Amino acid sequence: MTELLAFSWSTVGSVLLAILILLLMITVHEFGHYLAGKLLKFRINEFSIGFGPALFKRRSKRTGELFSVRLIPLGGYCAFDGEDGLDEEPAPPPEAFTEFEERPEPEAERLIKGAGTQLVPKGEPFTKRPPWARIIVLVAGALMNYIFAVVLILIEFFACGQTLIAVYETAPAEGEYAVYALADEDILLKADGRGVYLTTDLLAALHGKNKGDMVEFTVSRVTERTEEGRAARREEMTVTVMLRADVGDASSADTALLWQAIGAAQDEEGNYMMANAVMRFGFFETIGRSFTYSFKIAGSIFRVLGELLTGRLGLDAFGGPITTISMTAQVAAQGLRYFLEIAGYIGVNLAVFNLLPIPALDGSKVVFTAIEWIRGKPIPRKIEAVIHAVGFVLILGFAVLVDILQFL
Repeated sequence: MTELLAFSWSTVGSVLLAILILLLMITVHEFGHYLAGKLLKFRINEFSIGFGPALFKRRSKRTGELFSVRLIPLGGYCAFDGEDGLDEEPAPPPEAFTEFEERPEPEAERLIKGAGTQLVPKGEPFTKRPPWARIIVLVAGALMNYIFAVVLILIEFFACGQTLIAVYETAPAEGEYAVYALADEDILLKADGRGVYLTTDLLAALHGKNKGDMVEFTVSRVTERTEEGRAARREEMTVTVMLRADVGDASSADTALLWQAIGAAQDEEGNYMMANAVMRFGFFETIGRSFTYSFKIAGSIFRVLGELLTGRLGLDAFGGPITTISMTAQVAAQGLRYFLEIAGYIGVNLAVFNLLPIPALDGSKVVFTAIEWIRGKPIPRKIEAVIHAVGFVLILGFAVLVDILQFL
């Protein structure tokens, strides 16, 4: 019973940790919008952490902006005045504002609350600002996510080392396959001249190659062991490997084919004996690797999306909010290194995904703003609002669908 309770609390703690990571990333994203909006003199009505009913809210007496914490912790927003362009008021002249303006409430509000005044935040409504300023504000959320993710990756690489792919045990082979092979506990650094940071890097390096092809690998190999058999010394070296299976045009889901090709052994249950290994590098190399790793994550996202659109990956290879929280909880609960790694990975994902030209996302709003800039006039605001609303529903439906497929 005690063990069951301990497991339950551990599971709850892991889930809460995953939610915290997602909430942190979304808050950072919205803060990017907020910071750019403040610098470019946009009028901001509210900055919220979470959605739904307010648990806490406070209006700044200096700026008139509302800051709130809301019940549902899976989101947040920075509400710019007149962002949808449907309820625009004539903008008061800039000299009418100091830190904030007091003005009588509308008649409808007066009937409900009685006569009074409301604070109007300083700045101009969203659609009254020039297109270039709006594009900067729209991109700022993703940029802030990316910067924060790189900082987390830097902390991870300096404090804990970089996580790399390693072959825990190689499968026995005969003839040339035994001569041109990886060794047990080889850490993969490069394949066919490409740096190996992620599985997708290895797939890209072996793309189009077949069984029997020779591929050069740069590895960190154990050259000296302790009496207990542990690695005492490693050396970086270049080795030639004869592939043991066709890789061809393997997709991101075909990792089993990939491990077979490079000669990894299988356990009794048929799982390939691959592992994660941690390596440390010099100061400047660590900085360079941190940025490169962030670029690799972004590239892997485009690769996976491309495979989805071409039908090489099915919807069951994706996950929605529930799957994301579950996987994040499992990874983050393993320790600080894993917490930093999954947080950085989600940060880059969020940055890239939000800049895609999909209706309801920042990338789509950038496209609409750029069209307005080129044409000299906007696409009708009501049409744009409908397109974003439909996009939001489709994204929500996709998220629910892929989560359901995970349980079928």
